[in-house]
Amino acid sequence: MCYSAQALHDYKKFKREFDAAIGIKEYIRIFWDQKTKGSPYKFPKAMLDAFAGATSGDEGKIHEWIEEWKAEQATAIEQELFAQKKRLADAERTLQTKVTKKAQNDQRIATDKISKAKLKLSDLRRTEPLDRDSRFFPGNYGTVMVSEDGKRVVYPMRYLCRPAGKPANYDVRYPGTYNARRDSLGNYWKDLFGYTHGLMIVDTFYENVEGEDGANKVLQFRPKNGEPMYVACLWSRWTDPKGEEPDLLSFAAITDEPEPEVAAAGHDRTIINIKPEHIDAWLNPDPKNMDTLYAIFDDKRHPYYELVKEAA
Repeated sequence: MCYSAQALHDYKKFKREFDAAIGIKEYIRIFWDQKTKGSPYKFPKAMLDAFAGATSGDEGKIHEWIEEWKAEQATAIEQELFAQKKRLADAERTLQTKVTKKAQNDQRIATDKISKAKLKLSDLRRTEPLDRDSRFFPGNYGTVMVSEDGKRVVYPMRYLCRPAGKPANYDVRYPGTYNARRDSLGNYWKDLFGYTHGLMIVDTFYENVEGEDGANKVLQFRPKNGEPMYVACLWSRWTDPKGEEPDLLSFAAITDEPEPEVAAAGHDRTIINIKPEHIDAWLNPDPKNMDTLYAIFDDKRHPYYELVKEAA
């Protein structure tokens, strides 16, 4: 399954390269919710930075909310940094006179937390883009292109699909629903397959494999030809029947049997990379003609997925 990926999140590039509109109301809803309720939404930095420089209209409004949220986050991180520096200083003072397990643990934990806090603070304030800014994980938000009335539109969606009609605890009961196996599309995913299709534009993806020592390793793969991957996805709009929770847009990437080089590295699935000429057929499915959809999978692209490195 696709554990993580670096993908295109800039709605302006979707507009330029795919003639896709932005689902602005959904962006407004989730960013406003994050600003006012302190919600746990996690967005790739690249998605937030896409609104940098916007000064008017809805995009300008979203940019203001993002900047306010970043300022609040910076304050919280600085407070945590101060607390951990004090913890470290106290531990080191104790260790100068007596070695205790508590002081050693405090020293180790505080050092680790200080390092992570400094990186978070640096990322909040950094304007120079890095590749990792576009990386997202299960439970994070990604940018997905769909079709509405025959027109391409991009939305922010959570990478962990909760199909419409399922209970809210579905996420906990089925934590692997960020991927949809091709061989389960006609069963487990039958309410979405043939109806609500999406597309992710991915540069590189990461997989968990078991190393020779039994420990988990994260491997990074990238098409050797440098071309972006057009990853087939399923998505759903979940609505709380009690009206207590906001609507949720979420998605899953479809996976197939592994490409040979991915299998050789120790992983048993690969996301489906469809050809550009099949994009509209994929985004506008006919549930009465499933053979056409499976034919798109059978005609998928097979670039050599180069193992870039063992990643974090």
